[in-house]
Amino acid sequence: MINRTRRLRKTENIRRLVRENKLTIDDLIYPLFIEEGENIETEIKSMPGIKRFSLDKISTELDEVTALDIPAVLLFGIPSKKDDTGTETWNDDGIVQKAIRFIKKNYPKLYVITDVCFCEYTSHGHCGVIHNNDVDNDATLVNLAKQTISHAKAGADMVAPSGMMDGTIITMREALDNTGYYDLPIMGYSVKYSSAFYGPFRDAADSAPTFGDRKTYQMDPANRDEGMREATFDDVEGADILMVKPALSYLDIIRDLKNNFDRPIACYNVSGEYAMIKAAGEKGWIDEERVMMESLLSMKRAGADIIITYFAKEVAKILKRD
Repeated sequence: MINRTRRLRKTENIRRLVRENKLTIDDLIYPLFIEEGENIETEIKSMPGIKRFSLDKISTELDEVTALDIPAVLLFGIPSKKDDTGTETWNDDGIVQKAIRFIKKNYPKLYVITDVCFCEYTSHGHCGVIHNNDVDNDATLVNLAKQTISHAKAGADMVAPSGMMDGTIITMREALDNTGYYDLPIMGYSVKYSSAFYGPFRDAADSAPTFGDRKTYQMDPANRDEGMREATFDDVEGADILMVKPALSYLDIIRDLKNNFDRPIACYNVSGEYAMIKAAGEKGWIDEERVMMESLLSMKRAGADIIITYFAKEVAKILKRD
């Protein structure tokens, strides 16, 4: 007897009925770049369709995000001044803090997540305090706690530390609990690789290192077991959500986390992944919409419950259309 698996592929309706994974608007987080200043609405050349906004220009973007029912945004700040330690990150009147208050006042239903890091704020572009030509882990944790509390005071709904410092989650959890913010969740950048796919983001956030690289604190792309160790530390230290970054080249890591942790799993569909699809689409080499949807569905199939993506608005429009 022939096993006729094609019977369940015969029509679109039967394919819909047996479809194992579905991408929904509820899965999406949309990153936003907020720049200090006025009258700023600048498209990022390496990320077509993505812009940096000043607060006086952000409303049109937020109106569209809320109209599309996208549940959450992830904020990245670009300050007007930088220094060696990134002191603007814990300035209660800093650009991210202003953005949090603006969004919570004018778009109260939108869930606001903040990136907690230093690379956009330091003159050297690294993710913390530099000692002996490298990031000093424990000195950076002291400042990370300050930044976390400042974001909490401003009204953030969730904080997401991206610097890959050892002890990040426990430091933030203790800082939040000790100041009364015990209900504020943390999304750990639990498994973050030192990836070449971040290139366009560094244009977007003015965060390229002025010397060296980030290989001493971000993970080696060759390592899989290490990802499990990193995620285990974040889980034990109290992260509420575990994230894998990048996503498309690390689907195996997403599945590892899904299989081994009883927490929501997020992934970050990063700038380089976005830019490649956009560039090939503009050249006419691929069907951009289909490749976009297929790539995001692969992340969902791998086990991601949450997808941070620059495609969020486009995906939401397609899902509403269909």
